[in-house]
Parts: sequence; C-alpha cells; structure tokens
Amino acid sequence: MTKQKKVVDPAVRIDELREQIRRHEHAYYVLDQPEVSDAQYDALFLELRKIEEARPDLITADSPTQRVSGEASEQFAKARHRSPMLSLQNAFDESEIRAFDKRVRAAVGDKVTYCAELKIDGLAISLTYAKGRLQRAATRGDGTVGEDVTANVRTIRSVPLTITPAAGLPDVFEVRGEVYFPIAAFEKLNREMEAAGKVRYVNPRNTAVRELALDPRAALR
Repeated sequence: MTKQKKVVDPAVRIDELREQIRRHEHAYYVLDQPEVSDAQYDALFLELRKIEEARPDLITADSPTQRVSGEASEQFAKARHRSPMLSLQNAFDESEIRAFDKRVRAAVGDKVTYCAELKIDGLAISLTYAKGRLQRAATRGDGTVGEDVTANVRTIRSVPLTITPAAGLPDVFEVRGEVYFPIAAFEKLNREMEAAGKVRYVNPRNTAVRELALDPRAALR
C-alpha cells in the first residue's frame, strides 16, 4: 500500500514560513538570542522565496523577502509628521540640569521621578503602523516635514514589518527612535573597506545617515 503525498496549500505554507522567519529575525536582531542556525534560517527563507516566485500573486509588501529591493532613489518624497518631531535638549553641567528640573516642576508640580538612559547618537526616525503593518518611515527633517525613507528602513531587520495587535493599540500608531550603526558593525565595515582598498568611514552616525539615505541594501543592523 503506497502512502499518499500530502498536498500543502501554498497560501497556508507562505503564512507559516513568514511567521517563523519574523520570529527568528526578532530573536536574532532584537533579543540577540537566535533560536536556529544560520543554515536553518536560510533554508526557511529560500523555501519562502521559491513559493513566492512560483506564486507571485501571493507576494505581500510585508513579506520578509521584500526587505531588500533594488537601488533606491536619492530623491525622497516629503512626509508630514502627525505631530511635531522635536529634538532633544542638551545639558552639559549641573546648573543646566537643575534649571531643567526647575522648569519641569513649574509645569507639573513637585512629584517628579526621572528615568535616565544612554543617548544613542543616530538618525531620528518615525515609524507609522496601520492595522499592525509598517506603513511609513520618515526622517525628522525640520520637525514638521521629513523625508519618506520607507523602502530603506524596510531593509533593517530589527524593524518589524508587522506588529501583532495588542489591547489598547489604536489602528494607526507611531513609534519614534534612532537608526544607528553599532560600533562592532561599524568596525567590521571599515575592515571590509580597507580590504577592498577603499577609504574608511569617519564615524558611525554619519555612516548610518549615509547608508540609510543612499543604499537600501546597507548593513544597518
């Protein structure tokens, strides 16, 4: 008696593969806790790509295979922010910090608690999600209008293309943060530049800005 082969619906398998790949990308790039080997990840990615090549009608903009595209245009469309995207204010000594605290207490009262964290020097970015899908990525620009760099930001694997809906999240919401080049990745890039006989980059921040603005295949991780 021969066994019958199981027929798998391509649409169902694609959904399974995308979910697995997104989970592994989050574990690797965000949590720094990979769950599978590079070879296992590559096998999942290759299977997804082959199914999509056979069934282009099933390709979606948020598929992991759509992160890397061709050359990006250096001319970006303008993107108006839903609310002003302001810069941080610097303080270089104790007197400036105390002056800031005085302004805060004058505005909200004396019940104030501060939370301090490291300042990452990168490129300010605004990510807009609609119904759990990345809709737009924009630079700060002048604080009111920035540049639409969605195609480039989609190549950054630590940026989720989809977010699982959670209680309290509106249909459309915005996440703001920094795109930056980790020191280890920056040093690795410079070693590769030297090996290729090219000029080294000067600093991580300017390199992050350049790569995000000019090359959607940049190794921003």
